[in-house]
Amino acid sequence: MKTYILYFFLVCLIGTNFSTYAQESNILDYNAFYDYTEQHLNNTDTIPGFESKKNKLKISGIIYKSDGVTPAKDVILYIEQADENGDFDVRKENDIRYVHNRSWIKTDANGEYTFYTYIPGGDRRYNQMQQLYPIIKEPSKPEYEIATFLFDEDPLLSKLCRKRLAKKGDPSRILKLKKGEKFFVTQKNIVLRDRVAMTN
Repeated sequence: MKTYILYFFLVCLIGTNFSTYAQESNILDYNAFYDYTEQHLNNTDTIPGFESKKNKLKISGIIYKSDGVTPAKDVILYIEQADENGDFDVRKENDIRYVHNRSWIKTDANGEYTFYTYIPGGDRRYNQMQQLYPIIKEPSKPEYEIATFLFDEDPLLSKLCRKRLAKKGDPSRILKLKKGEKFFVTQKNIVLRDRVAMTN
């Protein structure tokens, strides 16, 4: 009888610890990318606080399949960014930390998408350039990060940086902005290649 009680106690103890570990693991493995509601996604979205920002920006483009010609339908593109001062507005909800300045789109039948956002600041304390941080999710595939989008007018985007990007064959990461009537505009197309997405 004592053996049975001891066995029961050990099973309960192990089970409780495993449950706690599993909950902690879920928090550690959590990806803020999944904070969207599938039913509400469409091919246009707006970053929180857009209306109050000085340097408003409209980014639009087409996501293509790996052939570079066929539009990729139902691809989710997520971006997050720093605020105008180069700081990340990190918030917490249900013990989960996330960047407040973020947005999701889902491409339409033509592979088209549009984000309304603003030009982020660069954190000059750490020589961080102005960047948008994108994540891609194709249907029936896990999400993956692609190269950050940079800004042509960023003073930290030196000639050396540009040469390195060109040498890597990735100068298209640099967003070249045009001044519109109400905000800056730019075009950013993305070509999907297996687990790697290339931009142009």
